[in-house]
Amino acid sequence: MTVHALDPLSRAGVVSYLRQCPEMALVDDDQQAGAGVALLIADTFDAAVLTSLSRLVRAERTRVVLVLDRIQESELVNVVSHGVTTILWRREVTGERLRQAVLTAHRGHGDLPPDLLGKLIGSMGRRQGGEGPAREGAPVAVGMVPREVEVLRLMADGMDTGEIAAKLLYSERTIKNILHTVTTRFQLRNRAHAVAYALREGYI
Repeated sequence: MTVHALDPLSRAGVVSYLRQCPEMALVDDDQQAGAGVALLIADTFDAAVLTSLSRLVRAERTRVVLVLDRIQESELVNVVSHGVTTILWRREVTGERLRQAVLTAHRGHGDLPPDLLGKLIGSMGRRQGGEGPAREGAPVAVGMVPREVEVLRLMADGMDTGEIAAKLLYSERTIKNILHTVTTRFQLRNRAHAVAYALREGYI
């Protein structure tokens, strides 16, 4: 894998951590075509990041993990259209969380923060339906993603938010956002209703 950042300090810190992971093999930028994953770190999604992203995704068989402070909904659609399905918020990144994201991308899977996933679903739904902004509170017909299922499975086992966050190596805020996304999307009353729904529908 390769690491790219406009800020050299960010790059140095990430490289220092990833070199400690035996399953990670870092290569130089000029060997990008042989890397399975490229990690791109930035503050916001701007023209410079788009240029870097376009260059990286042209490399054969390379999957990109994007680490950002913020991104607009319209920019998110652009990112996903480039084939990027793994995005992390910089404020939520830990060394272990970063390692998991890289391995997820390497396997060809996706990992989006719950708030971005909701924005993406809403945006794609409006585009496919040829509609304007979605009506607030309107349901979106989409199944549960693996991360949501895992959270509800642990909740069904009796774990609280803090215990689930510790087990999955997420922040408590992320776990709460996941639960909020599920209850809102499926129009469920509370967490207990969410667990019952997941059991009834065969997710857990």
